[in-house]
Amino acid sequence: MMDSKVNLEVVLEEAGIRVTAVRLLIFRTINEKMSGAFSLADVENEMPSLDRSTIFRTLSLFAEKHVLHLIDDGSGMQKYCVCQCSDKHHHHGHIHVTCTVCHETFCLNQVEIPNVPVPKGWTVEESEYIIKGICPKCSK
Repeated sequence: MMDSKVNLEVVLEEAGIRVTAVRLLIFRTINEKMSGAFSLADVENEMPSLDRSTIFRTLSLFAEKHVLHLIDDGSGMQKYCVCQCSDKHHHHGHIHVTCTVCHETFCLNQVEIPNVPVPKGWTVEESEYIIKGICPKCSK
């Protein structure tokens, strides 16, 4: 979720996304209603009047343009998170925690993935860091 003072239309334009009413509506809904990681189904539930394929194409575009990032938390369901990185082309990434019971995933935006040395000659394009466990709600 972005700071409420951020102009969402400007964020989309700066990412190279042509702003349409539907794209802006979806982005506004994501920023106002979603906290942490969310799925296509979560957005669908918030926007039942929109077609699933329209939402999917929009989320895919946002991810391609680095407004959202994809999370593979092992639940079998693709999840998304609003990118908090100020440089949209250089992802340091952050850590995610996912509950193995309810499959909710949370972003730890303030905790960057530690620098991991890779073999000589490798260029890291992206990295994911997922911690799996049982959330407090499911532990009860």
